[in-house]
Amino acid sequence: METSQIWSLATPPIVGGIIGYFTNDIAIRMLFRPYRAKFIGGYQIPFTPGVIPRNQGKLAKRIADSIMGSLLTPDEIQGIARRVLQVDRVKAAILWMLRLSLEQIKTGRAENTTKVLANILQDLFGESLPKLLQTLAKRDDFLEEQINQIFDRVLLEFQLNADQSGKLSKWLLESILSPENLRLALVDFLTDRNIKIIDDRFREKTSGTYWVVANIFGLKNSLVGLRTFCLDEQETANRTIAELIISLRVRQRLQELFQNLSLQNFPVFTIRQLRATMGESVRSYLREKGAELLQELTSSVKWDRAASVILGRLKSLEAIGESLDVVSYELAVVLDRYLERDLEAIVMEVIPILQIDQVIINRVVATPPEEMEAGINELIQTELQAIVNLGGVLGVVIGALQALSIFWQQ
Repeated sequence: METSQIWSLATPPIVGGIIGYFTNDIAIRMLFRPYRAKFIGGYQIPFTPGVIPRNQGKLAKRIADSIMGSLLTPDEIQGIARRVLQVDRVKAAILWMLRLSLEQIKTGRAENTTKVLANILQDLFGESLPKLLQTLAKRDDFLEEQINQIFDRVLLEFQLNADQSGKLSKWLLESILSPENLRLALVDFLTDRNIKIIDDRFREKTSGTYWVVANIFGLKNSLVGLRTFCLDEQETANRTIAELIISLRVRQRLQELFQNLSLQNFPVFTIRQLRATMGESVRSYLREKGAELLQELTSSVKWDRAASVILGRLKSLEAIGESLDVVSYELAVVLDRYLERDLEAIVMEVIPILQIDQVIINRVVATPPEEMEAGINELIQTELQAIVNLGGVLGVVIGALQALSIFWQQ
């Protein structure tokens, strides 16, 4: 066989293999390249950009639909949430947050915590509690047991000792029943009308020897003279009243009266009435002025300082740190029960909010073609090279068949 015949038979397989190899390689590269459109003058060159960059938006939509339709379905998301939000994991997360908050409090980095706690205290005692108190005070049995306990254990058993009754009687005589106050009260009482009434009644009600005195002498002149004496001789009247107070042992009598004064000496029926009246009076006051009173009291409170004091107290409580584990577990159990009941509804509300499909589309569209090509090549480089090699093999096979056809014709 001549050399020309050998080359005529060898050329088709060689050329076919080269064409098949490089054709597949070019076709694979044209999936991504060129990355951007090319123009000559004002006309876009065909097949630019590559297939994937040209249809990157549609590809992103298809990928998002596939993921949301078959991978991230509501049932699958629920399963993921249940696996993630297990009691142990939730407990660990809550415990970590509680310990972090407690550590910030202990190290003094709790400015925001102080402000939050101050706002909570102000809202609780300045707004919520007055409204709640005003509503509860409308009930007839509100604070009934507590008021009865205070009445039975405090007021019913309360009794002044000797020192207290002595100070009270002294204050009463010096401030209220002083000679000056008694003299002025006597002058105010002895008006002409009152003197006439007293004199007439004295004449009507007396009999025997007193009737003679009342009808002959009467009390009018004596009472008028007493009033005149109190008005004209003020200092002398005051001294006389003071001497009478001492002579009559008014202070000692008042002291004995206060010392012996006790609700236990009252009749049972009276005690019951006093207790019922006290409860109704307290509830009536709370209904009418309780909210206003609490608001006035809380308006003067420095809530920032109160919150700082509370947080400072928490720093030294060892029980707080010891109870964090129990508190976190209980919160985790409560959250687990809530999720067990309402997880499906929560997932259905969360999916539209998260817009996972839009996130996928935006991420795919924002990925440069160079990175997409590099990622795909890294993922299926062996498979792509196998396609290129297969093109070369097919080219060789077709060329060999063509060579056999030529050889057969010769």
